[in-house]
Amino acid sequence: MSAGTFTPRPGAAPVSRMILAQTALETRMLLRNGEQLLLTVIIPALLLTLFSAVDIVDTGSEKSVDFLAPGILALAVMSTAFTGQAIATGFDRRYGVLKRLGASPLPRWALMAAKTLSVLVTEVLQIALLTAIAFALGWSPHGNPLSAALLVLLGTAAFSGLGLLMAGTLKAEATLAAANLVFLLLLVGGGVIVPLEKFPGAVQSVLALLPISALSDGLREVLQHGAALPWGDAAVLAGWSVLGLGAAARYFRWE
Repeated sequence: MSAGTFTPRPGAAPVSRMILAQTALETRMLLRNGEQLLLTVIIPALLLTLFSAVDIVDTGSEKSVDFLAPGILALAVMSTAFTGQAIATGFDRRYGVLKRLGASPLPRWALMAAKTLSVLVTEVLQIALLTAIAFALGWSPHGNPLSAALLVLLGTAAFSGLGLLMAGTLKAEATLAAANLVFLLLLVGGGVIVPLEKFPGAVQSVLALLPISALSDGLREVLQHGAALPWGDAAVLAGWSVLGLGAAARYFRWE
């Protein structure tokens, strides 16, 4: 036995290991939360099944599921990256969790990175489940999966920035109410279930600039019509990403 075998080596773990540990914790907490599961899994799956099986919304001559599946995938991204993250982070802030984590060896940027990775892990599970349901309903997707994946990443960045901005500036109760209200409004007016063409022309122009509209329409262009990457929708999502993440970084309050 050499000298110093049992010498303590105090110090923080590597940042990469801390981020992975925090990501695993954030993901477990998210998946154990019944309200979050309702938003992220159950509601999108029910909407996809119901509106695909029942002829309620006029989606044109093609199968309803071919129109609905891309929009529901966009809704799933919004429910996790925006609504779920805003509510969870808002209450973490209220109960002092963020303040305590901010005093730990985990850097604040690493905490935000862990939250983002947790969102991406949850989205992978969501997309896998919804895709399986859509295939069972007769979905026939087209286009390049990489283009769809890029749109999902841009949408995640946009919604994540907006969710963190809301959670870092409003009280937890206000965040809870506002995030759920925005979720319902964008579900109806974001081209998820009801085509934007059903709205008046002036309203269409405004709704088309929303991140949920850009994501749902972009995914629909790729997966339903087999188009290449829709640069206009990608630009809208990139703009929201810069705006949301920039504002969150500037105005987020940890206490």
